[in-house]
Amino acid sequence: MDAVRTAIMNNRFNAIVEEASAAIYRTAHTTFVKIVQDYQCAIATAEGEMFAYPMLSGVNVFVGSPLKPTLDAIGRENLKPGDIIITNDPFATDGLVTHLMDVTLLYPIFREEKLVAIGWAFVHASDIGGAVPGSISPAFTEIFQEGLRIRPVKLYAGGVLNEAIKSILQDNSRIPTELWGDIQAMMSGLKSMDRRIDELCERYGRETVEEGMHDVINYAEAKARSVIRTIRDGVYSFSDYLEGIHDGQLAFFSVTMTVKDSEITVDFAGTDPQLAAAYNLVTGATTHPYIIQCLYAYILTVDPLTPRNSGILRAIHSHAPRGTVLNAIYPASGGSRAASATRAYDVILGCLNQALPEGLAAAGGGMSGVIVISAPDPRTGRDRVSVVGTIDGGGGARRGRDGLDGSEVRYSQRSVPVEVIEVETVLVMRAIRLVQDSRRAGRYVSGAALEVEMENTAYRAVITVRNLNRFVFAPWGFKGGEIGLLGRAVVNPGRRDERSVGKISILELGLGDVLRITSSTGGAFGNPHERDVASIAREINNGMLSPERAADVYAVVFDRDGHIDMAATAKQRRERANRDFVDFNFCAERERHDQVWSQEARRQLASLALTYEQRVRSELVSRVHHRMLGEGRPVDAATLHETTNHEAGRLSGVVVRAS
Repeated sequence: MDAVRTAIMNNRFNAIVEEASAAIYRTAHTTFVKIVQDYQCAIATAEGEMFAYPMLSGVNVFVGSPLKPTLDAIGRENLKPGDIIITNDPFATDGLVTHLMDVTLLYPIFREEKLVAIGWAFVHASDIGGAVPGSISPAFTEIFQEGLRIRPVKLYAGGVLNEAIKSILQDNSRIPTELWGDIQAMMSGLKSMDRRIDELCERYGRETVEEGMHDVINYAEAKARSVIRTIRDGVYSFSDYLEGIHDGQLAFFSVTMTVKDSEITVDFAGTDPQLAAAYNLVTGATTHPYIIQCLYAYILTVDPLTPRNSGILRAIHSHAPRGTVLNAIYPASGGSRAASATRAYDVILGCLNQALPEGLAAAGGGMSGVIVISAPDPRTGRDRVSVVGTIDGGGGARRGRDGLDGSEVRYSQRSVPVEVIEVETVLVMRAIRLVQDSRRAGRYVSGAALEVEMENTAYRAVITVRNLNRFVFAPWGFKGGEIGLLGRAVVNPGRRDERSVGKISILELGLGDVLRITSSTGGAFGNPHERDVASIAREINNGMLSPERAADVYAVVFDRDGHIDMAATAKQRRERANRDFVDFNFCAERERHDQVWSQEARRQLASLALTYEQRVRSELVSRVHHRMLGEGRPVDAATLHETTNHEAGRLSGVVVRAS
């Protein structure tokens, strides 16, 4: 590898994908792409390894996504200049697509009649049909409810449009013109890549450019391995719970992370079977970036000059058993799969906190609710599906840094301006605010909760919100930091007809109804009595922290004039200094479950359930989990097998094991 040539090629490739990403962004039609930026493009080798991925716009979670299974299924020999492949099928692509709404294009790039690269792009389609506007409800139990599903097929063959495929797409969407407009935007970006790669080959020669592709991937791998060597060798385990859409519906997430020299192995064995709810995702047979994002984000944080490409994933080996919520099998629903990817992020973060001497961060807010409305367009009177925007939980506190207010480090989506919402929808945005006293206390505090309040001005509007979570199990604090706050959703707050609606699936609002959603917050990091007093004073002065809470959690003492008495504060802190802290601070609900279900016993239940028929697994886990929880005694192996066998028999009439 020539260092200078590799650097030049890396910069050239980055410029190509940044230009293509900007083209999609600026020519897209739907709010969710042109403002929220839930889209992306990248470029891969002919074998399917991404060698360049943008960083200035679009989402950042799919670096190194698996193109190879899709290319193998299509057959590279069947690709010709002018072809464009379209798909939105997670199962047929073995995880290239992670849920139906991500309409994906593959664009073969030829030079001198040889396939030299593959352009990739996706947009999150705001509607592809299905049972609800926007296509996603967390309550869906099968993929059939979520809309149109297309296996990889040629949208264009030799430059000629397949009108039948276009018609199928548009006929099944509630916003056909906007859907096709977003697809055209993707094609504009992909054609830009084709043109620039051709120019690069003209200047340097095809073979040199192809060598450059592999060199930058190898360079990224070397950089990633260098970072991993700084992590302490060992085997680390962690677990957490994801809340389903229904009361009591849970999924247990478990990971074992093994660090050895320059490699990391991540094993999600012991994670629960796929849910009868839309939290499942397909990740295939190889390392999938969507569920190990915490690791490559750490690598890029430690060494920001690491090229963003598939090379990073070569040093990370992940495994999620087929049939689990993190690697679902047909016909699992998956519209809200981002909630599961977030919990995968959390459990890996729990392992990194053990592997790094000073830890890394407390859990984040654990949610990014995407709000979608179906109602008459105030400009035309026609029904319209519109994305209102996202509401993120307050970020978890980090080693040496406070968390981000109303924003999760895992998510890169942008906010929709109020002016756009009120022009395009029937909603009046009454408030978008940070919540006082919601930052969790620690040496470093969590980000504040975000609260949105919207009023419906139409006779009827249908609201769906996906990816809400942390309404029951609060995010954990670290090294003595407070646990996070739970999220909540209320209709008509402060009125006689006020009601809590919990995690929203489908919500109908009448004329004048007001919906208020308050996000969760992440946990805090470190002993609150070690928080810098000047930082506490700033929070009080800007209204984010009340003096009463400051006195309670930070042991701050005020003089008669309301100013902080530094000497008295230091004395009171010394008097409270003999408190012992555990590394991980869990909420009371998590501790209630842990008293019955040890991490090992809960993993055994998840693995045992996978030996039964797929149709009973999720319900079987739920019944056994809650039965033992109700009995309140720690679970042992003998009781676990006996109870599981009994509940399986009740579910199916006979004990049915998978063949």
